Amino acid sequence: MKYLLIAAGFTVAAMTAHAETPVERGRYLVESIGGCGNCHTPKGRRGQPIAAKKFAGGFVIKEKPFDAVASNITPDKETGIGNWTDAQIIRAIREGKRPDGSIIGPPMPIELYRKLSDTDVKAIVAYLRTIKPVHNKVKKSVYRMPLPKSYGPPVGKVADVPRSNKVAYGAYLAGPVGHCIECHTPMVRGRRNWSKTGAGGQAFHGPWGVVVARNITPHPDEGIGKWTAAQISRAVRKGISADGSRLKPPMAYSWYNRIKDDDMNAIVAYLKSLKPQQTPRK
Repeated sequence: MKYLLIAAGFTVAAMTAHAETPVERGRYLVESIGGCGNCHTPKGRRGQPIAAKKFAGGFVIKEKPFDAVASNITPDKETGIGNWTDAQIIRAIREGKRPDGSIIGPPMPIELYRKLSDTDVKAIVAYLRTIKPVHNKVKKSVYRMPLPKSYGPPVGKVADVPRSNKVAYGAYLAGPVGHCIECHTPMVRGRRNWSKTGAGGQAFHGPWGVVVARNITPHPDEGIGKWTAAQISRAVRKGISADGSRLKPPMAYSWYNRIKDDDMNAIVAYLKSLKPQQTPRK
């Protein structure tokens, strides 16, 4: 009996020792599936992130409707978010509204970020508070399109998605957290056509040339229906297609390679649950 109690004590201690803190959870989300640095870290001539300016903004994303300049999300008090309250940062992430009331435009996927759970968005803020402040004043974005007055009513409480429901949790990771479905869902008249979730077809212009988001639904011929779970995981984490060819940016492979196995399995389960779709033809 004594040995059972000792064993139980070790088990409880081990569980307590591995309990994830908010900062650890935030670090994981920001540095892996969230891929925040893919946009908020400026890149050098060869497209490699500038380590000294991690999360300091300045990366420009050019599309026909806008020249979007990623903001500085380090705790620098003059050029970053150092003077913002936690509530103001959360409002900016989930509602797309800065402390001065101005609206954050695309490509920030506010429509999806509105569904970030309270626990996770607070964890993200907790981690952002810990990163190195970098003084880097960035230019304002230029939009050749009208921005909405708001993305909807104020976000209330958002509960955690249970990890025990693998498909639902995978949908949460691929949606609100990683916004995979943002890029891989076609647009119609400036809005995502969610009836075609995952069907791909959108072109992305950049230093890499022109890259078209692929179909990530289980369509057997046009999607990933014939891919194994391992092949899907390798494509997401390593940027290697099922046929062995290299995939190109703007997929954040250097961030996605840190996704934990359980989370990757949930994402795969969700992708396999999607309705098979044909890729839109233009």
